[in-house]
Amino acid sequence: MHKFCCIVFMTLLTCALHSQESIATGDSTKVAKDSLRKRAFLRQLGNGFFPTKFVNVDLKYLIKYNQYEGLRTGIGGETSTDFSERYRINSYVVYGFRDHRFKYKIGGGFRVNKSTNTWVNLSYTDDLQESGSSVYLTDKRFFSFFEPRLLNIDLFHKHITKAVSIEHQFSNHLVSEAEFAISKIEPTYEYQFNVDGRLFEQFDISTGKLALQWSPFSTFEIVEDEVNETKTGYPKFSLQYTKSIKGIAKSDFNFSKVDFRTVHRFVFNNDVFTEATLSSGFAIGKTPLTHLYHAYPNNINKETVLQRFSVAGINSFETMYFNEFFSDRFATLQIKHFVKPFKITERYRPQLVLISRFALGDMNNINRHQHISFGTLEKGYSEAGFEINRLLFGFGLSFAYRYGGYHLPSLADNFAAKFTFNVTL
Repeated sequence: MHKFCCIVFMTLLTCALHSQESIATGDSTKVAKDSLRKRAFLRQLGNGFFPTKFVNVDLKYLIKYNQYEGLRTGIGGETSTDFSERYRINSYVVYGFRDHRFKYKIGGGFRVNKSTNTWVNLSYTDDLQESGSSVYLTDKRFFSFFEPRLLNIDLFHKHITKAVSIEHQFSNHLVSEAEFAISKIEPTYEYQFNVDGRLFEQFDISTGKLALQWSPFSTFEIVEDEVNETKTGYPKFSLQYTKSIKGIAKSDFNFSKVDFRTVHRFVFNNDVFTEATLSSGFAIGKTPLTHLYHAYPNNINKETVLQRFSVAGINSFETMYFNEFFSDRFATLQIKHFVKPFKITERYRPQLVLISRFALGDMNNINRHQHISFGTLEKGYSEAGFEINRLLFGFGLSFAYRYGGYHLPSLADNFAAKFTFNVTL
């Protein structure tokens, strides 16, 4: 397996270098297209790709860090339209220096209909996933140069997943994806799932998913035969249904999940606005902890505020400790008010952001989940705080306080102080 991963790594690297050489030696007479190419380059870079002629190198696989793998590094990419407008290949290979293990994905697809951007995709993935996390199929491209929560996550499960999916765009405003996947799941932590007296330490799950993303107020334009979102309109909505059926491809459990998210922005002027994010989900049936919900915690389990000093997330609860709560039904509301930036100089403009977060959840049959302890959110979890962003080279500071039903006896345990990192292209 190590030899295979090394071959994939070297193949992707060779393609990227060859593609970049092709750009350098290409036709330099097309001066009229330089500005469009520059815009396209910056757009790709902002999405986390370094574009070359035939392969767009995926920057999110270059370097990461978490508590289980330690340093995680590798390379990935997807073929460009210059390679083919009808077929695509997207793969990656990474290595974790703490768990001494390669992870990889081999994937590709072919386009069925250009006008509706309908694709059929196939993939084989051997990797890790954070337990309790929910990923929407339609969230195709979330990229950040720096992913704060990832640094402190330690609760992962291994999965080997074979998947086939269909992407379809009903309109510019409504996109969809359906997927059928077969997964072998093995938690990396001590855990047993008790189902009718049988204890599962690892298990098989076959799932069907249907996801929709609706952006009714966004505006789009066609640039070089590609539809691009030129203005993000609000509110935006995401909905996903997941069904696991026992017995299909040796699946061990029956359960259903529904996930919903909406983001709205109240704009007062170009500099001042309020952003509200509502997320919710519920699971019915015999659902293992790996497929349940946490509430986006981002606080390290250490004694003092300074020992817990780390990096604030984008939409996470900064005072909630990792693995403190899990739910089979939950809802969170996060509100951020962006104050007009302080004009110190023309280029130095720190910005104050006022933040309030609330979470509510619960769990049936909590005794099914053995060898792991956690709480539920039926009392309602509250925190409030603020950020001062872009103080120096994109870095800022974040402060949050935990209050309400889950206020802790020691006052210091309710505080979280962190730094923020914001860079936009």
